[in-house]
Amino acid sequence: QVQLVESGGGLVQAGGSLRLSCAASGGDFSTTAMGWYRQAPGKQRELVAFITSGGTTNYASSVKGRFTISRDNAKNTVYLQMTSLKPEDTAVYYCNARGATLSGWGKGTLVTVSS
Repeated sequence: QVQLVESGGGLVQAGGSLRLSCAASGGDFSTTAMGWYRQAPGKQRELVAFITSGGTTNYASSVKGRFTISRDNAKNTVYLQMTSLKPEDTAVYYCNARGATLSGWGKGTLVTVSS
């Protein structure tokens, strides 16, 4: 059974930092591309960052230079380091897996950035 469990969300002041984690189980993590998405109130879910199984990364223009996605295959975990946070980064952040044996969404973790 595939499980993706996010953690690390919370309340932070503008300019602050947070690190999100997503622990995956139930499939072959090392061959799976992983992504972080977010959904703000009243808005559609959007891609924040993506990392392939080989480590190639891609970012939304709104977070480029501020967020960093990384993965630890030994721990079956993908991370999202968020710095210089802005109030517009406030959203529920979701982990996503796209692989042959590991695919699905986590339940999300709320990030709130106060001004």
